[in-house]
Amino acid sequence: MSIHVLPAHLVNQIAAGEVIERPASVVKELVENALDAGASLIEVAAEQGGVALLRVRDDGGGMAAVDLPLAMSQHATSKIASMDDLEQVASLGFRGEALPSIASVARVCVSSRCAAESHGAQIEVDGGQAQAVKPVAHPLGTSVEVRDLFFNVPARRKFVRSAATEFQHIARMLVRLALSRPSIGFQLSHNGRKSWAVEGATDRRSEERRLASLVCAEFVAASLYVEHQTLGLSVRGWVGLPTYSRAQPDEQYVIVNGRAVRDRLLANAIRAGYRDVLFHGRHPAYVLYLDLDPARVDVNAHPQKLEVRFRDGRTVHDMIRRTVETVLADTRPSHAAFGPIAAVALTGADPSPPSGQTSRGFVFQSAETVGGRMDWRDLPTVQSTAGHARGASAGAQGMHAVAEGSVEPAPVPPLGYALAQVHGIYILSETAEGLALVDMHAAHERVLYEQLKQPLATGGPARQVLLVPQVIEMSAAELDLALEQSDALAALGIVFDQVGPGRLAVREMPVAFGSRDLGGLVRDALLEWAEGGDDLSVSDRHDRMLATVACHAAVRAHRRLSLAEMNALLRAMEHTDRADQCNHGRPTWVRLSLAELDRLFLRGR
Repeated sequence: MSIHVLPAHLVNQIAAGEVIERPASVVKELVENALDAGASLIEVAAEQGGVALLRVRDDGGGMAAVDLPLAMSQHATSKIASMDDLEQVASLGFRGEALPSIASVARVCVSSRCAAESHGAQIEVDGGQAQAVKPVAHPLGTSVEVRDLFFNVPARRKFVRSAATEFQHIARMLVRLALSRPSIGFQLSHNGRKSWAVEGATDRRSEERRLASLVCAEFVAASLYVEHQTLGLSVRGWVGLPTYSRAQPDEQYVIVNGRAVRDRLLANAIRAGYRDVLFHGRHPAYVLYLDLDPARVDVNAHPQKLEVRFRDGRTVHDMIRRTVETVLADTRPSHAAFGPIAAVALTGADPSPPSGQTSRGFVFQSAETVGGRMDWRDLPTVQSTAGHARGASAGAQGMHAVAEGSVEPAPVPPLGYALAQVHGIYILSETAEGLALVDMHAAHERVLYEQLKQPLATGGPARQVLLVPQVIEMSAAELDLALEQSDALAALGIVFDQVGPGRLAVREMPVAFGSRDLGGLVRDALLEWAEGGDDLSVSDRHDRMLATVACHAAVRAHRRLSLAEMNALLRAMEHTDRADQCNHGRPTWVRLSLAELDRLFLRGR
């Protein structure tokens, strides 16, 4: 076959194959045009999943009668005129392919009126064949009707799913578009019945009401608001708490300069921000808005403009990761946790907590401190029954009674004061609002992990020299890996040398590890390093090994703790970043308010 120029209708059908995948793709293109036209309200109606009819109406600027034929021709647009415009695109659609591509595989009718004309105009295109423009009564704005999608492309029509499935795709697409422009109202109906409608938001409260309608109310209640600007980048939005994780990534929305995208770099950055707090196999939920200079992002990297390319991807990645890490670092027990979740200000590190906590007329020394940090090496041994009773009595006096003439009582800490240990696993605490139940191992693990991470960049965690080196037997493969990663293990506080075939002598160990099984720690730390593969950075591998150290060193289930030990752990949690969940993403504590207790026992009814 000789080389020849393709006819215009075939070119448009090929373009439609790239742009128009299903009815939802048509909705995306038409709604983006409406947004670029400055609409404040967009109404979308579908019949039979959008295959029989798709109608998109807006109250934007509209088009003049002379522009309608041009709008239906290929590569005709009002949004760019030069290469300079293309390098800093601010509009959603700019290629001029959407309307002619849709018209080549469907029957399209476009009606529009601009403010400069007294009446509207209408053009109809049937399978790529345009008719003459005619006058029509129409309000300010544009209406586009798309009927019989893929009627002339049977091969594409066979891949269209059921009406219910296609409508779900339309609904999800419109949710993404509605989230991208919070100030604009949207309405969706199917087969003559309204599915949902949202009004434009004017402030954060109304925007959260939109989120509750478009995403879900549970997400809004279990999310943290974040707003941060640096290096010409601005990010704001909502990140879900780690305990509100999802089995699927179905509640993840990123909007870049008003454009909803699915970008791998941004997804990886957000995932990295959840690194230490997300349960294995779960996915975070978030709605984030990233704004930057349009010249710093290329939106012309994907036929459907679902992906973008950043000029300086590393800067964007690091900024997003640090922002998410910072907002999640403040997920610790606080009084605010008992009420509405407040906005988190990115103000940097918190001041060091005091070593003693005053409450209701008595001072509680949380734990022995070393260098301003708690030292968990020597948790007190279990008290006698009489001593335990005296501790409980002191706690009760501190919570409920103050001797006459004593000092003014200080507020009760967020986690209150311990009452008892439940089955050797949980700490039961009385708070100012009700009760708290703490998983002591998970909580202690988080506290230790955060303490171990802090000095890693400045020489590693505190370590002690063993009076008698501990000899560890291991396989040849384990020994080779240990020798290969000796510097990494030394950074974690484990110093050793080889003393024979398959034998290592550990001469220094982390202070926090105490007297537990050192051989198991070394083997597990090496396993964490090996499982990381080449995909993880050195810092990520160090963090995983530190998490292993913290898990080994944390107090185990069924160990009896005194009230002093339990209260020391509660105070440490209140001053530890990310203390609401352990290193594996499990919650460390739950709360039960007094009102909830009253409802359980039907009090006041």
